[in-house]
Amino acid sequence: MRRIDISMPLYAGMPSFPGDPIFASHPVRSMDRGDPYNLSELVLGSHAGTHVDPPVHFIPGEKTVDQVDLDALNGPCRVVDVDPRLGSVGADVVSRLPAGTTRVLFRTANSARWERSLTFFPDYVALRPEAAHALVERKVRLVGIDALSVENDPSGSFPVHRALLGHGALILEGILLAAAEAGEYTLTCLPLRLRSGDGGPARATLTAP
Repeated sequence: MRRIDISMPLYAGMPSFPGDPIFASHPVRSMDRGDPYNLSELVLGSHAGTHVDPPVHFIPGEKTVDQVDLDALNGPCRVVDVDPRLGSVGADVVSRLPAGTTRVLFRTANSARWERSLTFFPDYVALRPEAAHALVERKVRLVGIDALSVENDPSGSFPVHRALLGHGALILEGILLAAAEAGEYTLTCLPLRLRSGDGGPARATLTAP
């Protein structure tokens, strides 16, 4: 079996969503300074790099990241190629999903751009609200995308997040899919077990048959 790491590395200078905390790593113990071991202090936001959005991210009183069903994040998964000429993902893309699809990762033009340079770009491809509603109708449990946000909403009302999280679908953001061709995989994704967390940085991989 071939395992593909679709996680974004965490490092100083990595891309972050505008307004989110900037990742930093500070050495606390260093063998170069004569300490017996190396140890670092990390500073990061709960939505840094590859991460899971739990319902409480937008829905008050709903499940936090340490309460989500890990079965929803792990298991059979379909990577879907989105025409790189498209600036957003619409319901027409969702309509082509095979019946019974429960986990889907959208591979858009974003992945090729991430492969060239891990630098934030504001014109990233994201889901339109009608795509989110179509996914909810299909009872998809996990929606992933190769962007730091599943939506690009200048209005600030976040209809895509609210539609998905409000109907029990988890969101996986910040994945790198350049090395993952369209098709069926097994997804392994474990967010950090942050108590009462509104998000959870995660390591995510795809295993191909």
